[in-house]
Amino acid sequence: MQQKRYSEMTAYELKQEIAHLTEKARKAEQMGMVNELAVYERKIAMAKAYLLNPEDFRPGDIYEIDGDPGSLFKIRYLNGVFAWGYRLTGDGSEEALPISLLIKP
Repeated sequence: MQQKRYSEMTAYELKQEIAHLTEKARKAEQMGMVNELAVYERKIAMAKAYLLNPEDFRPGDIYEIDGDPGSLFKIRYLNGVFAWGYRLTGDGSEEALPISLLIKP
C-alpha cells in the first residue's frame, strides 16, 4: 500500500502517524539506535508542521528553535510548512526548518 503524503492526511491521520512515529522513536532510543531516532524525530517534526497554520508565522519574526536551546531563527519567507531563514547565532547561511520547530520567545 502506498503511504499518503503528510500534506494529504487529515488532522486525525496526522495525529495517528505522530503517535506511531513517537513509539518507534522511543524504541529506537531504548535500543541506542541514534541515527534511527534522529530520522523518526525529523518525521515527527514534519507531521506536526502540517497540523499548524503557516499564516501564523511571519517573515521578519524571530523564533527559538525547538531542540536547540539558545538558537534564534529569523524567517525570511515561508514555502508551505517550511520557514526559510537563518540562525542569528550562525554564519547567516540560509536554511529551511519545519514550522513545528519554531517557538515564539
